[in-house]
Amino acid sequence: MIITDTHTHLYSEAFDEDRKEMIRRAIDANVKRFFIPAIDSAYAESMHELEKAFPENIFLMAGLHPTHVKDNFKEELAFVEKELSEKKFYAVGETGIDLYWDKSTLGIQQEAFRHQIRLAKKYKLPIVIHCRDAFDEVFEVLESEKGEDLFGIFHCFTGSLEQAKQALSYNMKLGIGGVVTFKNGKIDKFLKEIPLKEIVLETDAPYLAPVPYRGKRNESLYIVQVLNRVAEIYEVSPEEVARVTTENSKEIFNI
Repeated sequence: MIITDTHTHLYSEAFDEDRKEMIRRAIDANVKRFFIPAIDSAYAESMHELEKAFPENIFLMAGLHPTHVKDNFKEELAFVEKELSEKKFYAVGETGIDLYWDKSTLGIQQEAFRHQIRLAKKYKLPIVIHCRDAFDEVFEVLESEKGEDLFGIFHCFTGSLEQAKQALSYNMKLGIGGVVTFKNGKIDKFLKEIPLKEIVLETDAPYLAPVPYRGKRNESLYIVQVLNRVAEIYEVSPEEVARVTTENSKEIFNI
């Protein structure tokens, strides 16, 4: 059985004390593939070091996180494009819109999101979307950019069934993480109405740890809790969920 974590920030400072041990714990539990989203240029060196340390397991993305879209965002986007032109990446992300922390940057977040979608199209890559308190705004951009060359993952999906179907209409898979294990997470109530072939698994480590680790540091090993909960919801074996969601990730990331 191979389990794929499609979204994990393994370079995070939260792992500075035990990063390699934490990754090996996950690998020993059959979590063999880790897709690493970018935040901004400050983390690029750490991401490249991870790839060198675990070349069979680590797959990098290039992008600018919406909460890091600041006054210098055009310089950051130029860095993303430089990265994409120089080495192999598997997605553009994470990108999108976040209105939870700062609504005043909506305009430049939209501009950065649209620019990264066009970079993804240029390099024939998927996008990985971050959306917090911004479904309408994200969908507005996706609607204007939709087409066969737009595809990817709606990371950490926490919306309604209607929003899930709308996300799927833009060639997105739904990234399902620790929230599916929460008593008030809501997505567990309708997830079975979404075909298993339309979802991928993720942790978003070190954030959003699943039950029974909720409130603690998340790590990729804990995707096993997500896997088991998804298997319960779909009434299939964990092995089947691992198989289908890993195949889904291969389709998205072209591996």
